[in-house]
Amino acid sequence: MVAGSAAAHPAARHHRHIAEVDKSLAYFIQSGPASYYGQRHDGKMTASGSNFDSEAFTAAHPWLPFGTVVRVTNLRNRRSVKVRVTDRGPHAKSRVIDVSTAAARELGMQRRGVARVSVKAFYEDQDGAAPSGQ
Repeated sequence: MVAGSAAAHPAARHHRHIAEVDKSLAYFIQSGPASYYGQRHDGKMTASGSNFDSEAFTAAHPWLPFGTVVRVTNLRNRRSVKVRVTDRGPHAKSRVIDVSTAAARELGMQRRGVARVSVKAFYEDQDGAAPSGQ
């Protein structure tokens, strides 16, 4: 046994503390204006290497890892949708996220084009399953 190691002290083996993660709590929260990008971008390659589909529930975020699922909530009407980050953006510096046309429709922001939103990521949503409209 090596002196000073965890194995050297018998109590160390019996008092291991493993942090439990509450998967229902958001680990990322952001709010601000959102916009959407649509059909004129269909088929173009995104920063993640996939082809953009305006009818898929996807989004562009400046730095969240590709594949991250976030819940976007329109703060005006409380409508919410889950989207997967597949691209970088928005290119307007004042905005926090760009969502696809399908997501904008679900959020009720398609007519105005911009909405104040909350963006949250939860561990429980990061299961690799494709997001749907809620």
